[in-house]
Amino acid sequence: MSKDSSFTVRDLPRQERPRERLQKFGAEALSAQELLALVIGRGIPKKSVMNIAQELLAKFGNVKAINTATIEELSQIKGIGLAKAAQIKACFELGRREELEPELKDFDIKNPEAVVKALRASIRDKAKEHFKLILLNPRNRIIGISNISIGTLNASLVHPREVFKDAITHSAASVVLAHNHPSGDPDPSEDDLKITKKMVDSGKILGIEVLDHIVIGKNNFCSFKERGLI
Repeated sequence: MSKDSSFTVRDLPRQERPRERLQKFGAEALSAQELLALVIGRGIPKKSVMNIAQELLAKFGNVKAINTATIEELSQIKGIGLAKAAQIKACFELGRREELEPELKDFDIKNPEAVVKALRASIRDKAKEHFKLILLNPRNRIIGISNISIGTLNASLVHPREVFKDAITHSAASVVLAHNHPSGDPDPSEDDLKITKKMVDSGKILGIEVLDHIVIGKNNFCSFKERGLI
């Protein structure tokens, strides 16, 4: 092997290669290091893919921390460029969506707790605010969830046209606004109150009722409906 060739999992003894172990024993039999090595794919000169995976775990401490790390933070590891960091983020996102999808099939929104249950998997551990719109049919069953924005909500930047676009396209009978507070405190901000009023008023004009606005914190939530704010 030449001095500047990249190490890959193929450089390991066959019985120790993550891919072969996965095929023989199943993914659940692999360590976090091995799974990460498979995602990363190949190493760099003088640094094997297993070493890169181990350094990744050592830097962030655990898989959950790797999940919440940004692409920029992941790419600080030598051997993980922006492309590899994007692959890692994509794998975690697929897992999150798989966890979410079974819950949403004909999910019946009867109360704020149901909204929190439907959304928690998709926005937990997020470092930024994620503003979502839950689309409901006349029986209050979920027909879709739209991602409206990512980042701190600003009443002057959130336009009803963008918020209700998917609701109109999918003929939603009503909607529920929802977003997370990364701080963990679900108490609504002044901008939250302004945005809610703007959307409720716009919904009345469009004939699409805004049933509630749910702010999800770390271990609790705030329902505008329950607080009499809608």
